Amino acid sequence: MALELINVCKTFSLDREKHGLEVLVDISCRIEEGEFVSLVGPSGCGKTTLLKIIAGLERATRGRVLLDGFEIASQTDKVGLVFQEYALFPWRTTLQNIVIGLEIMGVNKKERLAAGMEYVNMFGLKGFENRYPCELSGGMQQRVAIARTLIMGPKVVLMDEPFGSLDSQTRNDLQEFLLDLWQKRQDTVLFVTHNVDEAVFLSDEILVLSKRPARIITRFQVDCPRPRDRTSVECNIIRREILSTLRGERVD
Repeated sequence: MALELINVCKTFSLDREKHGLEVLVDISCRIEEGEFVSLVGPSGCGKTTLLKIIAGLERATRGRVLLDGFEIASQTDKVGLVFQEYALFPWRTTLQNIVIGLEIMGVNKKERLAAGMEYVNMFGLKGFENRYPCELSGGMQQRVAIARTLIMGPKVVLMDEPFGSLDSQTRNDLQEFLLDLWQKRQDTVLFVTHNVDEAVFLSDEILVLSKRPARIITRFQVDCPRPRDRTSVECNIIRREILSTLRGERVD
């Protein structure tokens, strides 16, 4: 299912005088089914706000968000969102956290636990299914959070800096894990990151946002074959071009 944004704008009201904070301006793009697209831009430019609009958690001031040609507001069940904060329930085990969406939907216990164990195994969590979040590493907690989203079968997966709080080695490991998972599932992914190296390593395409009010200022196709060498000449050329673009968009 293709995801399409058409002139999406967002202004937050600040007071009764109708003054507002303009965050997004005429964001338009199309992400084809099965593409992995990253979104980079200055801190505070509105990347998370854009994801929330797509997920149906915020309303755009103007513009449209379409999934397969239809308004996404009527089909937000087809969109999954993974936050940087793991947001796991501390009183629930790994398995119980993974299946909570199925539980809310009313899937019977036997079916949801069987589905949950498939994801436990798929995500390298076997042996930890009965552990609580406080007993898991940060990387394992993020695997649980991603599994909890994907078990619901979304057509579009939105990821808001999911690896931002992890150490570099764990982050690299999870990037490779995510790529392997995406290549098997072929989900449509929109991935927000501040890390340009991460964006180049993961993405088919990278959208660069300006400082607030954000607009798309350029798009980079990443044609480097996978698996990618993070230090290759091709990847470094794209990385330098993106960093050069972002230098002109520093927040004053």
